[in-house]
Amino acid sequence: MELSYTVFDPTGNITVLVETPVPIGDQPRVASLLMAREPTCEQVGFRMPDTPGADITVRMAGGEFCGNASMSAAALLCAERGWERADVTVAIGGQLVPVTAEETGAGGFRCAVTMPRALRITEAFGLPLVELPGISHLIATAPMAREAAEEAIRGWCRALRADALGLMLLDEATGRLDPLVYVPQADTLFWERSCASGTAAVGAWAGPNRELSLTEPGGVLTVRTASDGTVTLEGAVRLERQHTAIL
Repeated sequence: MELSYTVFDPTGNITVLVETPVPIGDQPRVASLLMAREPTCEQVGFRMPDTPGADITVRMAGGEFCGNASMSAAALLCAERGWERADVTVAIGGQLVPVTAEETGAGGFRCAVTMPRALRITEAFGLPLVELPGISHLIATAPMAREAAEEAIRGWCRALRADALGLMLLDEATGRLDPLVYVPQADTLFWERSCASGTAAVGAWAGPNRELSLTEPGGVLTVRTASDGTVTLEGAVRLERQHTAIL
C-alpha cells in the first residue's frame, strides 16, 4: 500500500495525518506501521470523505477526539490552498469543531480551536474526571509516580468504559502539565509532549472566566474559559514534512 502523509508538530505532540484513503478496519494496523516508521510520532489520523458542515474530516486511528489533530488538519488545509489565515470547521471524533489557523512563516501556524463542551465533570478513583465527547480525562494534582500512572490508566479506562482516557498530572503551583493518554482501540499509551483535549479538560475543571497557560513537555498551550462554558485552546502547529511511503 502506497500512502501519502504529512507530519505535524503541534506543541511537540507529533501527529501524522494520512491523506491516502484507508479503510477504518485497517487504520490501527497502518497507524502502528507508520509510528514504527516515524519514531517521534505520538498519534496518527486519517483523512476521510467530506462530512456535511465540515471543511475537512479526520478520523484518529482509535476513533478518539483530538484537539491537536484538529489544529493540524486546519493547518493542512491552509497549506494546500495557500491561505495565510482561515476559519475552518474540522470533523473529528464525532464532533464539528471551529478552528482558526494563521500562517506564521516557515511552515508554522498559530491555531485556536473551540473545544467540545464537557459532558460531565465528576470524580472517579478519588480524582476529578472531565468527560469530553470521544475522550475522558482524570486530573491528578497530587504527585503521582509515572510507573503508578501507567499501571493504573488501562484498568481505569476499562472501568469507565471510556473511548480513550487521559491522566493529566498537574502541578497547580507551577502550571506544569504532564499528559498520559491511553487509547484502547489502537492500544497506544503515550506520555504526550502536549495534549490539547487534556489541557481543555483542566480549563473546564478550573471553571469559567479563566485563562491558563500550561507548560507541557513540548511547550505552552493556553486555554480560555468563558462564562457560558465555552473552552478555547491556542497553540502553535508546524508542518514538518510530507512523505510518500510503501507499507
